[in-house]
Amino acid sequence: MTASSHPGSTDAMAHRSPPASNSPAPLSAYSRFVQRLRRRYAGELSLLPPGEPLKAHIAEAYDALRSRGDNVADSLRTVRQLVMERLITLDCDAQAPLAVVTTAVTELAEFALDVACREACAELDALHGAPLGGEGQRAQLWVVGMGKLGARELNVSSDIDLIYLYDHDGETAGDADGRARLSNQEYFSRAVKRIYALVGDTTEHGFVFRVDLALRPNGNSGPSVVSLDALEEYFQVQGREWERFAWLKSRVVAPYSVVADRSAQALRGVVLPFVFRRYLDYNVFDSLRTLHRQIREQAARRSAGRPERANDVKLSRGGIREIEFTVQLLQVVRGGQFPELRTRPTLDALQRLARANLMPQETADALAAAYEFLRRVEHRIQYLDDQQTHVLPVNDDDVRWIAQSMGYADCCAFLAQLDAHREFVAQEFDKLLGGKKPCTNCNGKSAAAPVIDLADLIEELPEPFGERIKAWCDNPRVLALRDETRARLRQLVQRTGQWLREPDSEAPGKIGHHVDAALRWADWIEPLLRRDSYIALLVERPAVQERLLRLLGSAKWPARYLMQHPGVIDELASDEMLSGRFVAAEFESELESRHVSLTRTGEADEERLLNLLRHAHHAELFRTLARDVDGRITVEQVADDLSALADSVLRVTARWCWPHLRNPHREHPQFAIIGYGKLGGKELGYGSDLDIVFVYDDDDERAGEVYAAYVRKLINWLTVKTREGDLFEIDTALRPNGNSGLLTTSFEAYEKYQLGRGSNTAWTWEHQAMTRARFVLGDPSLGDRFDRIRDAVITASRDRDALKAEIVAMREKVRAARPVKPDRFDVKHSAGGMVDAEFAVQFLVLSEAKTHPELIPNVGNIALLLRAEAAGLLPEGIGQNAASAYRELRRVQHRARLNEEPTHVPMNSLVAEREAMLALWKAVFG
Repeated sequence: MTASSHPGSTDAMAHRSPPASNSPAPLSAYSRFVQRLRRRYAGELSLLPPGEPLKAHIAEAYDALRSRGDNVADSLRTVRQLVMERLITLDCDAQAPLAVVTTAVTELAEFALDVACREACAELDALHGAPLGGEGQRAQLWVVGMGKLGARELNVSSDIDLIYLYDHDGETAGDADGRARLSNQEYFSRAVKRIYALVGDTTEHGFVFRVDLALRPNGNSGPSVVSLDALEEYFQVQGREWERFAWLKSRVVAPYSVVADRSAQALRGVVLPFVFRRYLDYNVFDSLRTLHRQIREQAARRSAGRPERANDVKLSRGGIREIEFTVQLLQVVRGGQFPELRTRPTLDALQRLARANLMPQETADALAAAYEFLRRVEHRIQYLDDQQTHVLPVNDDDVRWIAQSMGYADCCAFLAQLDAHREFVAQEFDKLLGGKKPCTNCNGKSAAAPVIDLADLIEELPEPFGERIKAWCDNPRVLALRDETRARLRQLVQRTGQWLREPDSEAPGKIGHHVDAALRWADWIEPLLRRDSYIALLVERPAVQERLLRLLGSAKWPARYLMQHPGVIDELASDEMLSGRFVAAEFESELESRHVSLTRTGEADEERLLNLLRHAHHAELFRTLARDVDGRITVEQVADDLSALADSVLRVTARWCWPHLRNPHREHPQFAIIGYGKLGGKELGYGSDLDIVFVYDDDDERAGEVYAAYVRKLINWLTVKTREGDLFEIDTALRPNGNSGLLTTSFEAYEKYQLGRGSNTAWTWEHQAMTRARFVLGDPSLGDRFDRIRDAVITASRDRDALKAEIVAMREKVRAARPVKPDRFDVKHSAGGMVDAEFAVQFLVLSEAKTHPELIPNVGNIALLLRAEAAGLLPEGIGQNAASAYRELRRVQHRARLNEEPTHVPMNSLVAEREAMLALWKAVFG
C-alpha cells in the first residue's frame, strides 16, 4: 500500500473544505514546497509527534508507515517529507533556533542511513553470508559523513557527502552450502549500491537525500568503498591539502551499531594525523586560496549571463563558505598543537578560536551572528521549492516572504542586514587569507613561473648579509628545494633587505644592529629550509617576520632559543602578545582543555602529554622573552612571570603524572613540593634550574615506596628531552642530608630535620636557604604546615656572633670558588656584588625575625632590605641604596645573559652600586 491510496492522499484531500478562519495564514503556508506536502501527506502529518522532530519521533513515524505496509524506501521518503513540513512550520511560524533545524535534518540522515545499511546488509547476508575479517570476525561497513553531515549542521535541502569504508579485508562466509562467496570489497560495493537506491533514488515520493561520493579517495574515478588500510595508504601517498579540510568534519554516522560499540573510533587514528600536523602548518593557506578561487570562478561561470544567480548566500563574496573557510583554516593550521580546536560544528569552533586567542571574541561573535543569519536565509531559499539552491530569488514576493519570515517588516531592512553581514565576513576572510587577487586578464594562460633566483638580490643587500645570501646560491640544501619554496625564500630575503634600510638606533624600542639581526635570521632559517611550514608562515605573516627580525636584533640568547624551539615564532602572530602578562589560571586551564581533548580522541599517552607540556612552556617563556627584549616589562616582572610559569608547570605535571604511576594507592597524592633558591625567591631567569624538595604526609605502609617512584617519574617528566625539548633541570641537593639523603621525605622527618629534633639536623647554610623557601604545590593543609615549620626555623633563637661568623665564612667560600680578575667586577660574585646583599638579608632574617616578624615573609631581597631599614636594623639610606643597587645589578646581569656576554665589567663601571653594596656589608657584618 502506498500513500496515494490512503485517506491523506490527494484524492481524499479533494473532498475536504479548507477550515474557515479570519486570521492571516501562517508564514509557512507561502512555501510552495509546504503547500505540496500538506496536500500530498495530509493524512500522514500526524504520524510525527508534536514538537521538534527528534530521532525517536522520526523512528516512531517510520515504524507506523512500515506497519501499515509501506516498503522501506517509501517509508523513508515519506518520513523525510513529514520532517521537512514540520521544520518549515517551526522555523517560519515559531522562529525556531537554527540548531533545531540542523539537528533534525542531521538525525534524519543518520536514521535513514542506519536503516539502509541494515537493510542492505541483511539482503546480502542472505545471499552471500556475512563478510569476515582475517580472524573470523564480522567485517563492518562504516558510512562516513563529511561536511555538514559530519558536523551535524545539515541544511534542509542539502545533499549528503558520504565516504564508504570497511574495516577488514577478507571474504563472505557464503550461503548455507558455503557457495556464492564474495570478497569483502565486492560485498560492500553491492551494499553501497543498495544503500543509494534506498536513500538517493528519486521515486514518486521524491528522495530521502541526494548522495554525493565525490570526496572519496581518487574522487569519481575511485571505488565506491575502500578498506581502512587503503584509506591510510591513500592519505600517506596521494592525500591532497584540500582533502584535509574535507576530512576535518568527518564522522562515522552509520550504522548505529558501530557508533554505539565505539569500534568506528579506529578511524580517528587514520584521519587525525592526516588532517592535523605536528607543526604549525601555514602551507595550507595557498591550498585554501586555490580552492576558494576555483569555487568563486565556478560560481562566476554559473552566473555568467544570469545576473540573478550572482546573489549566492553560500558561495558569493562574504557568504557561508567564507565563514567556514576562515574557521577551518585556523583549525587545520593550529589543530595539531592545540587539540582543543578540533571540533566539527562551525559555531562551536568560532568560540574555541576566541578562547584560544586566535580570534577576538567580538569577531567570533560577529561571524557567528552572520553564520546563523546566512544559514537561516539559505533555509528559506530552499523552503520555497525544495531546491538545492543558495541564490536569493529574483521574485519580489519571494524575497518579501523571506524577509518577513526572518522577522523583518520589509525587504529593505532585510537586504541591508544581509549586505552588512556579508561585507563583514568578506573583510575578515580577506584579512586572514590575504594573497594576490586572481588574474582576470590572462586569457586562460598559466601564470608565469615563480622567480626563484637569489643572485639578483645580492647587490641590494648590505655586504655581510649579501655574502651570506651569496653562499646560499650554491648551497645544495637551497638548490634541492621545490621551486615554490625557493620563490618564497627569495621573497623573505627581499623583505629582509627592505627592513635593513631602517637606520640603526640605540634608542628604546629601536634596533642597534640591523645587520646582526639579519645574519641571525639566516642562521635560524637555514636549518629549517626543508620544513616548508616556517617559510610559509613568514610569507603569510609579514608582521611576524618583522617582529622576528626585531627580536633577533635585540640580543643573542633569543636567537639561540629560537633555534632550539623554532615553533614558538607563531606566538609573534598575535598583536596582543606584547601587551600581556602571564596568567597562571589561563595557562593551566588551556592545558587541561587540551588534555581533555586528547583523552577524548585516545591520544593522551605519556609522550603526547610530555610534548604538550613542553610546547606550552616554551611558548609562554617566549612570550615573556619577547615582552622583555621589547622593554614592556621590568627584570622583576620577568622573574615574577617565569617563577609563576614554573609553578604552573609543576602543578600541571604533578597532576598529570600521578595517574600514570603504576598502582597508585590513592586518587590524589598527599604530597608537596617546596621551592628553594631562585624558584623559592621568585627570581627565576631564562634557563634557571629548579631547586626543589619533595615531601609527603601519608600514613599508608607503602607511602615511602610509592612517593619515591612518583618523584622519580615526576623528575623524568620534567627533565627528559623529547622532540619538543625539555622543561627544567632539577636540583634536589637541598633536601635533608643533601645528595646522600632520600629523594623524598615524610613531612614529619623534614620537620625534625629542620627544627633540630634528634641527631640528624640541618646546617646553618640550610637555614639560610630556608629564608627563600616557599610552598609551591600540594594540599593547602600541607602548605600551612610548611609555613609553620619555616616560621619556626627562621625565628629560632641563635647565637648572633656564631651565626655571623658562619655566614661570613660561607660568603668567603663562595667568592673563592669563583675568582675574578683584579681589574674586573663580577656583578654577582665580587665583593660589592649581589651575593653580598643576599647573604646580608639572610643574616638579618635569621638573627632578627624573632623580634621583627615583618622579616618573616618571603617577599624578596629588595623588599626585605627596605623593611630592615624601616625597622631600624640598618642605618638610614643604607637599605634603600642597597635595594636600588641590587635592582640595577640584576638588570645588568640579565642584559648580559640575554646577550650571552660575561657578567664581568670594568672596575670603573657600576661604582655607585658596588659602594652601596659594600656599605650594606659593613653595616651588617662590620
